[in-house]
Amino acid sequence: MNPWNLESYEAFFVDVDGVLVHDTELIPGAVEALRNLQEMGRVVILTNNSTRSRVQHAERLCSFGFDIQSTDVICSSHVIADYLKKAVGSTSVWPIGEAGLTAELLASGHQIATEPEAAQWVTTGMDRCFDYQKMAHGLHALTAGAKWAATNEDGTYPIPGGLMPGAGAMVGAFRGMGFTPDVIVGKPESPIFDVAKKLVSTSRILMIGDRLGTDILGGIKNGLDTLFVLSGISSESEMQQTGIHPTWIAPSLPAMCTGDIARA
Repeated sequence: MNPWNLESYEAFFVDVDGVLVHDTELIPGAVEALRNLQEMGRVVILTNNSTRSRVQHAERLCSFGFDIQSTDVICSSHVIADYLKKAVGSTSVWPIGEAGLTAELLASGHQIATEPEAAQWVTTGMDRCFDYQKMAHGLHALTAGAKWAATNEDGTYPIPGGLMPGAGAMVGAFRGMGFTPDVIVGKPESPIFDVAKKLVSTSRILMIGDRLGTDILGGIKNGLDTLFVLSGISSESEMQQTGIHPTWIAPSLPAMCTGDIARA
């Protein structure tokens, strides 16, 4: 007998890419499935995508038909700005990433350095305009003494028909020059989960994601039950290869909501 009971959870941490959408395409049934979760408990969108701010993420999801407010979103661009504010206060940053990363840094009271050598911190996130000059600027900041905070190390992200490089490619460029991040804030690390947990008033939380090495491993490391959906990056065979075993497995979020789910 399958012991699955959706009502045993009071909050849901939900990834975006591979769970709700594939880049510009909505996963069929995902809007209704998320609405079902919202009727049952608190839903927090938990994404490593740093290219957008919380407001921009909410606007994007609303454009697909989801009912999401910016206060429902925890993204790595927000978490990295929040982490620095709590760790060192307002500081001078050289961001390598897209507009959402800079917007969250400024919203938290940080200053954008006028030149790399003046930065106290380098922050790296996914950057679809990453190039040799940005690598050089980051190198100059780090060799001048700046510390380094990375949003996440996702190697890729899914689009319809394939994969594209993720923030891990940017992090890898600096690792290749001999540097190691002082902190990584996104899944599977704890900072993003710590921020998300503050939004809910229960420990009965289900982490829902498509990546074993980020969503599922992060949930396990942070004491959460996990649901692995097969609609995104990772495959079922990878569970044995990686040794990462979720609590539950389902073909997709809509399938989970209709009871098509099993213990992993």
